[in-house]
Amino acid sequence: MKRRRTVRESASIEPPPGYYVAGAEPPDATQRALILDWVVSRRIASGWRVESRSGGQVVLVRGQPVNHVLHAFLTVFSCLVWGVVWAGLALVNRVEREALTVDAQGRIVTVSAP
Repeated sequence: MKRRRTVRESASIEPPPGYYVAGAEPPDATQRALILDWVVSRRIASGWRVESRSGGQVVLVRGQPVNHVLHAFLTVFSCLVWGVVWAGLALVNRVEREALTVDAQGRIVTVSAP
């Protein structure tokens, strides 16, 4: 049996030391872009995917929506037996979205979206 790789959710999303000096002058636009790139790469490694990206903001998404048309088709042709599976998937499945931005001090601002 294969072992599933677990993802650590407690991993810090703050940039590593050296991207900018804390307490010194605020990071410029290039440094903030590097910080955002580093955080996005960490999130991609933990199972998120990029939904959209603009200059200083990234929207990440995790999970897949349920294909209700396919499940309705399967439910009709299995004489409603597949409806149990469909109901279970509809209850358990969720899609998570987060918007990440870097503020003027180089800190990551995370906003969860529905």
